Amino acid sequence: MPKLTVDGIEVEVPAGATVLQACEAAGREIPRFCYHERLSIAGNCRMCLVEMEKAPKPIASCAMPAGDNMVIHTDSPTVKKAREGVMEFLLINHPLDCPICDQGGECDLQDQAMAYGRGGSRYDENKRAVKEKYMGPLIKTIMTRCIHCTRCVRFVEEVAGVPDIGAINRGENMEITALESVVDSELSGNVIDLCPVGALTSKPYAFNARPWELRKTEGIDVMDALGSNIRIDARGREVLRVMPRLNEDVNEEWISDKARFACDGLRRQRLDRPYVRIDGRLKPASWDAAFRLIAEKVAATDAAKVGGIAGDLAALEEMTALKDLFAALGSPNIDCRADGAKIGAQHRGDYLFNATLAGVEDADAVLLVGSNPRKEAAVLNARIRKAWVQSNGKLPVGVIGENADLTYPTTYLGAGPETLGALLGGDHSFLDVLKKAERPLVIIGAGALAREDGAAVHAAARQLADQVGAMSDDWNGFAVLQAAASRAGGLELGLVPGDGGQDASAMLGGTMDVLFLLGVDEADLSGLSDSFVVYQGSHGDAGAHVADVILPGAAYTEKAGTWINTEGRIQMADPANQAPGEAREDWKILRALSAHLEHTLPYDDITALRARMAELIDGLDMVDLARPGTPGPASDAAGDLSDVPFASPVADYFMTNPIARASETMAECSELYSVGKAGAGEATGTDG
Repeated sequence: MPKLTVDGIEVEVPAGATVLQACEAAGREIPRFCYHERLSIAGNCRMCLVEMEKAPKPIASCAMPAGDNMVIHTDSPTVKKAREGVMEFLLINHPLDCPICDQGGECDLQDQAMAYGRGGSRYDENKRAVKEKYMGPLIKTIMTRCIHCTRCVRFVEEVAGVPDIGAINRGENMEITALESVVDSELSGNVIDLCPVGALTSKPYAFNARPWELRKTEGIDVMDALGSNIRIDARGREVLRVMPRLNEDVNEEWISDKARFACDGLRRQRLDRPYVRIDGRLKPASWDAAFRLIAEKVAATDAAKVGGIAGDLAALEEMTALKDLFAALGSPNIDCRADGAKIGAQHRGDYLFNATLAGVEDADAVLLVGSNPRKEAAVLNARIRKAWVQSNGKLPVGVIGENADLTYPTTYLGAGPETLGALLGGDHSFLDVLKKAERPLVIIGAGALAREDGAAVHAAARQLADQVGAMSDDWNGFAVLQAAASRAGGLELGLVPGDGGQDASAMLGGTMDVLFLLGVDEADLSGLSDSFVVYQGSHGDAGAHVADVILPGAAYTEKAGTWINTEGRIQMADPANQAPGEAREDWKILRALSAHLEHTLPYDDITALRARMAELIDGLDMVDLARPGTPGPASDAAGDLSDVPFASPVADYFMTNPIARASETMAECSELYSVGKAGAGEATGTDG
């Protein structure tokens, strides 16, 4: 490990570290534009110049490896003059449009020009102008502001795996452009955060607010089951943007485009007051009237004919209240598996991503069973790609299911369970690849479980994991990738049918006289014509259309909620804004309803409710820690594998939940990408 001196401070850094990293280890701030910890080194901007003794001129600290006995100066007159010169060059063609730039107030160029730049410019020639580029409905471009740091180019190439942004021409004529008609990635919005100037900004957020006007709240994303850490920026009652928070173990510093841009759906198609169906039409009603009608129906119905299903976005708080309410009613008909997944709640390891999200990088062979992680969990897909890159392209990834472009090379093994059976029987060459690996990873997707033979598929994958040595003392490579934010939490709560109870598939077939739908919109609801349906949710989506009573709930940004992600990590979020109209937090609605049902739930505030949650879930106080489990013993009595090919539960990436379907931005993306990149780009034109 090399030792060097930075401004008189001796530091020791790992082998391969750069001078910039050594300076930071010594507590010195080094300005930079092109350098980023998660991207390759470009050395474009030269803003990180420092003085190294015995060197003839300042060095670019981001590109210089740290060596023994180096003596570095970061604040000498030479360094100061060099940085001023670099900043002067960077500003030669930069437009003076800070007052109308969406980056204003959180711009690296502004900050560093103030801290390291000169008081004026010696450049007298006309500034150049660059034509705007069309990069799709999410990214707004003002390319005259671009300083050619190439962060966006490196991100889409190295992290997203879709080389759709590149540089053309050289010297003063260099331009960053979309090499295709649009940037076709589920992670494209991250280039907005990476851009150190205002060249790439959020198109839906353009000209809406300044950063100092916004109230910032830490939250958890519910658009998939990863539980990405986000920051919710709101003004008044309106959420204006969503940005990523750093969490190395979950999402690093990336979020998916759906997590970032679907927030405009929070203010459209909202349920803001109770409704009751009268003479075939839904009409506004008071809370008391809605509760009385529900109480009358439940009182007149046998408990065995009352059912409840929790939807994909539900938090632990409302699912706990639903579980306790049905226990008080004496009904065993309750389920959180709205998609009909054939997976039990007895063993935690049977439904969790036991390898952990960060652990994907340690795998040396991967098998995907019925999963398309690019659509189901885009940030996880970037992790798998990262593992492939770190292995120098040697990580073998086998796919059973849809033969999709996952942004890294894969070996397509087959379309359905018969291929899984062949692997298990030793009749496939990829079995040797898995057996030779020290840490093989078997990922089974939600689409492989939400089938008639889901239990058999799960058992086969579990047996295969055993056979290839995927589970050992220091590695648990059996991983279930859930598709719904609520699923792992619901299973951990034990939100599954009790003795004699019916599961979600049966209840959605119309077997219940009274059915509670807690935000259920992604299931087939066509069989509920003879059931009295109570829908509790935030949007007027599929569940509200079949409901006899609608109870308006709060969206995920409007309530204090707890979610358990697919790896068992407990995460909590605070409300960022208020629910519209008469909408209330879901657990409060169930608490109020329980009083009308004469089974009052024993908690009046969220502290008491969370104490009850702690009784049901071991380790609820272990916040933000991955809590993988141990799968139960593989069963041979789970049934036979069918020959129906696996299908991903995500048919349209941009339309997977009520919030996304209410979003104009997601609707535009859905339409654009459904017709293909080329035609859509030509039809839409440029921003300018």
